[in-house]
Amino acid sequence: MPRLLAAAGAAALALALAGCAAPAEPIAVTDETVIIDVRTTSEYDGGHLDGAVSYDLNGGTLAASLDELDPDAEYLVYCASGNRSSQAVRMMTDAGLTDVTDLGGVSNAAETTGLPIVR
Repeated sequence: MPRLLAAAGAAALALALAGCAAPAEPIAVTDETVIIDVRTTSEYDGGHLDGAVSYDLNGGTLAASLDELDPDAEYLVYCASGNRSSQAVRMMTDAGLTDVTDLGGVSNAAETTGLPIVR
């Protein structure tokens, strides 16, 4: 039982820290900035950053669209907790995109960019 509790605690800590890689400083969003939500369509429909586009990481939408993304654009990427966004940023940089920022979870993304969450 103690091992099970220790494993559960470690997993909870890992999940909590997954969203900590997001920038602490505010980020200015311009008309040229592309904000990408990599959550599922239902998560996106439940509330997303104003102006964000949906590219479902787990559904394969992001991977299928990588060739269509402008390699010179600025991208801000977020998800629910920071786990999928970090995977998406890695995938995007591996594809040659150079200006990609992981905003972590949606709440942190809203705070960092100053953008409202809309439905």
